Amino acid sequence: MDATPLKALALVCTLTPSPKPSSSELLARQVVQQLSTHGVECDLLRVVDHDVKPGVQTDMGEGDEWPGIRARLLAADILVLSTPIWLGHPASLAQRVLERLDAELSETDGKGRPSMFDKVALVAVVGNEDGAHHVTAELYQGLGDVGFTIPAQGVTYWVGEAMQGTDFQDLPETPEATAGTTATAARNAAHLARALKSMPYPAR
Repeated sequence: MDATPLKALALVCTLTPSPKPSSSELLARQVVQQLSTHGVECDLLRVVDHDVKPGVQTDMGEGDEWPGIRARLLAADILVLSTPIWLGHPASLAQRVLERLDAELSETDGKGRPSMFDKVALVAVVGNEDGAHHVTAELYQGLGDVGFTIPAQGVTYWVGEAMQGTDFQDLPETPEATAGTTATAARNAAHLARALKSMPYPAR
């Protein structure tokens, strides 16, 4: 394993406030656990527990907690964006995160590059309805637009049988297919983040 130190931030976009259980957080924690096996220091938070104002600026003024989250993201090499599926789409808080990240299109680093260049993003999706691929596509598009790089097979998901009530957190154990996909996504994310750290995108 490459010894290059890395940091990850997992933003969990469940609509359920802490401390209630969350399937989206459970899957995000499994991603984080896999990242940690590759020497990645991980941080995790539920967006719903913070007052993230609507808007497309880095700071929306009094009471906005996004600037603090943004600071943690700027310090990270990997973003894990975890969301449930609601009505076939990402949760509204996942869209809120993308909208706040839109501000990064006009933010640059010390080399004049977009602020999210050299950062890797991977996605985690849960739901008891169809739509994991659609949700992933929506999130990939936004994340790529603002400068994140997506690793090969950079998503893990679990969806239950459509029109049934079983949640990911209700399962007696994580299905082997999901666990294997989580491991692959984390491994590839850590590999890509180290590659970008050693050979960043050019400024021009």
